[in-house]
Amino acid sequence: MKLIIAEKPSVAKNIADALGIKGKKDGYLEGGNYLITWAFGHLLQLFDAKDYDNKMARWNMDNFPFIPTKFEYKVKSNPKNRQWADQGAKKQLAIIHSLMKRQDVEAIISACDYDREGQLIGDSIIYRAKPNQPVYRLLLNEWTKDEVLKGLDSLRPNEELRPLQDAGVSRQWADWVIGINLTSVATLKYQKGRGKVLNIGRVLLPTLKIIYDRDKEIANFVPEDYFKLIATFQTTKQETYEGTYVEDSEDKFKNKVSLESLLELIQQKEAIVADKKVEKKKEFPPFLFNLSNLQGHITSKFKGWTSDKVLKVAQSLYEKKFITYPRTSSTALEESLVGKTAKVLTTLSEDLPYRDEIKFMKTKRIFNNAKVESHSAIIPTYVKPKRLSPDEQIVYDAIKNRFIMQFMPIAEFEETRLITKIMDERINGKFESKGKVQLVEGWKKVEKISSKDKLLPIVQQNEQVKVTQAEVTTHVTKPPKAHTEKTLLRVMETCGKSVKEDDEDVVGSILTGYSIGTPATRAETIKKLKDVGYITSLGKNLACTELGMRLVETFPVKSLFDLEFTGRLEKSLADIQKGTVNKQGFLQTVFLFTNESVEQIKADNAITIQEVQSSSSVTQSNEPLGTCPVCGGNIIEGRKGFGCSNWKQGCKFVIWKNDKYLGALKKKPTKTMVKSLLKNKKAYVKGLTSKQGKKFNAYLSYEKNPDNEYYSWKMEFE
Repeated sequence: MKLIIAEKPSVAKNIADALGIKGKKDGYLEGGNYLITWAFGHLLQLFDAKDYDNKMARWNMDNFPFIPTKFEYKVKSNPKNRQWADQGAKKQLAIIHSLMKRQDVEAIISACDYDREGQLIGDSIIYRAKPNQPVYRLLLNEWTKDEVLKGLDSLRPNEELRPLQDAGVSRQWADWVIGINLTSVATLKYQKGRGKVLNIGRVLLPTLKIIYDRDKEIANFVPEDYFKLIATFQTTKQETYEGTYVEDSEDKFKNKVSLESLLELIQQKEAIVADKKVEKKKEFPPFLFNLSNLQGHITSKFKGWTSDKVLKVAQSLYEKKFITYPRTSSTALEESLVGKTAKVLTTLSEDLPYRDEIKFMKTKRIFNNAKVESHSAIIPTYVKPKRLSPDEQIVYDAIKNRFIMQFMPIAEFEETRLITKIMDERINGKFESKGKVQLVEGWKKVEKISSKDKLLPIVQQNEQVKVTQAEVTTHVTKPPKAHTEKTLLRVMETCGKSVKEDDEDVVGSILTGYSIGTPATRAETIKKLKDVGYITSLGKNLACTELGMRLVETFPVKSLFDLEFTGRLEKSLADIQKGTVNKQGFLQTVFLFTNESVEQIKADNAITIQEVQSSSSVTQSNEPLGTCPVCGGNIIEGRKGFGCSNWKQGCKFVIWKNDKYLGALKKKPTKTMVKSLLKNKKAYVKGLTSKQGKKFNAYLSYEKNPDNEYYSWKMEFE
């Protein structure tokens, strides 16, 4: 008998289906020459600090730093009551260990996910029981029948995966030591009040700093006016096109007066097409999805999606055999997958209206071992889903479409650039015009991506044209855009190096592990930042809360906010996984850093970062209610009013809770009212009271006075 241990019940069922095993028992399946059992993800967790020493049950500054001499594991805690073990996990662990001790079990096969967390889950369960049998590893990228059978024929001894286990253990121990010590000491030092912790983490803080830095750029941005000169030219065939005035390669000008002088000069003037360039250009499809790109694509395209939700849905599709392993950083496929990929393409192309245009090709853009780290890009499997939930359909279609695009014709367009010169020696500059024509739609057909290109009339070089209209247009420089989950994931993935998807250097840095977190943990990090109140979301945009800002500005261990520092730690974990860096050396570095950080916090000034109000007092939410009409910041509720989160930077917009105008109408502003005012410019308010004491309903708006910076109420009736 061979005992297979899967990471989840759904995966155990996939293996059983592939082997034709149907004998269901309590906590396992049995049939043929196999026993198949499962975990529920992590069945074991590291000891809490108090499990090592009773004195750690009370938080006391003198107890830290605390680093165990030996790390111990216990059955994972019940999420509803951490004092007790999770009874389901305890029972399943006992079943697995009893199966391992059966006399007829001659080999154990770990079939947990092929990543460092999966290795850690399997090894922690198996070696806790000190097995006598040989242990093997089933390494798969998908759970289809063909792959399961093929994988069982090519098992690897589990000892060969020791570097993967070392990386998993190193990550787990490092995060425990940093988290337990710095969260405890920071909470004791900087929190006023009781009941809430100030979360400090290796990946949490640099991610917070990315959002903080962008918020600061936006807050400190000073808009500047600039001007453009736009002319409309008419050809001899009475066709028109626009051109933008350019001088010394610049088309944006700060001096409006000089442009207005030029405007006078060019009115109704003759001009000549001085240069015409027509270029055919190719447009390749975007690369296959890795997890970060998939999360960015879905969260930016569909309302209400978070990266955490995308990962959960993708994991569900993976466990149902419809897609390959989702927690990958690669955007290419292993070269050994050529035959399998061709089969998948044939299966998925059968019912498509443009199937005649789909042609399988083996190109370096798709199949490239140098661009694959551990797992290939996410693609569909040959198993076509018959029924999916609406959320699953969105994620599956995105993956399927991106896959099919790779084998469609390359899109082609023709780009025309015109240089038009006014026939007047006093005018030094020229007018530039650009236009595009889509020649071959190609892969854009898959998602019906329409071109928004501007077309130019057909004119020839040296052809004479005439200025029929011209104007000086006024523009204002725009601040940087707030981070979204898509842009944040990209910065985390590349450790802030670049944002271009096809940048070879950046792809290289991802593949060597130089990043903030891993594909599997980034979504969880963003979710945790929201849960602990350090960031908030307004639509698709992310912004720091006041607590998040105070933490960045006052927490003394600055290296924890540093992308380079965290990137180096993540790089070391990737190198441990490759067997090129020693686990003990990495952990000693982390332990030394933790000891020094604890002492640094202890020696810091006694300031308050987080003030926790007692349950009897009114707490306010950091939930953004809308966009500030003055500066574009978030409007949030405070104790005395609904004001702008950028008040520290000087924004004065506020709707006071004791507003006199509303008070005279026997009303106070509510969240619902403020949300409506910000979104719709007015709010329908019921139950207003007149001076005579009569109740009535009306539309209220809160508008800026034209002659000063103050706001006043206006009332309209239905």
